Amino acid sequence: MLRLGGIYAAALMALSLSVASAQTPDPRNWRPVDPENTLYIDTVHGRIVIELYPEIAPRHVERIKTLTRGGFYNGLTFHRVIDDFMAQTGDPLGTGEGASSLPDLREEFMFRRGPEMPFIQAAEQSRARLGFYKALPIESQPDAQMAVTVDGRVSANALHCQGVVSMARAEPVNSANSQFFIMRQPNSALDKRYTIFGRVVWGMEAVMGIAVGNPPPNPDRMLSVRVASDAPESERAPIYVLRTDGPQFRDLIEDTRRERRADFSVCDVQIPARVPNSENRERSWWSIIPFIP
Repeated sequence: MLRLGGIYAAALMALSLSVASAQTPDPRNWRPVDPENTLYIDTVHGRIVIELYPEIAPRHVERIKTLTRGGFYNGLTFHRVIDDFMAQTGDPLGTGEGASSLPDLREEFMFRRGPEMPFIQAAEQSRARLGFYKALPIESQPDAQMAVTVDGRVSANALHCQGVVSMARAEPVNSANSQFFIMRQPNSALDKRYTIFGRVVWGMEAVMGIAVGNPPPNPDRMLSVRVASDAPESERAPIYVLRTDGPQFRDLIEDTRRERRADFSVCDVQIPARVPNSENRERSWWSIIPFIP
């Protein structure tokens, strides 16, 4: 579960109050999530909102959006949910052996990060830097190496922290197809072995509420899965995520570091998200389940 200490909780409360005071959050510290690269998964436990990263894993994001827009994921179960690990879904058979009719995908375990993808360092491990790109925890070579590489970029990979969304596969590395999993707890053993394509920015409580089992006796389902830009205006709201390249985020890192001390990990840094208050918007729909007729 999320661990919120006194200092960290106070920091989040201050961030919340600063956002609630205005309908549009301060753009220096908050950024809107792009509806075209946002996935809505509606469950009986609430809505799970996933930010997608086509710049990190373009083939996998394209596959997820293609299957979503074709209605493939609607009604599929979370067929493998392991406590303190992850929740897996996307299998039309519900057995862990199914897939879509589309070809399998080539892996995208690593990516090339350029200067247009700002990296905020939070820790250091051997020669690698650990930190964040947008809301995604990543491991990256230092920016200085961009000056000596042929393409002006450096190698990087995303990390399997809580809330990260990754593609399932069989033994062959290029066998990902339709199944994916959401991390319930960090697991570094998966890094650079499975393709990460997104992260939950809203609704982690719903992820943690999914029925556990392999398979669960009474599995939960994805009632509806949609790309946010395809949802009616009445069923979506502007979500703002704390900018990892803004001044308040560096304070959040340091608050978390002081709270965790020797146990500090980039996976401990939880990225706040907010839906601004609006007198003109009836927000009760955000907690109404299901969202489909």
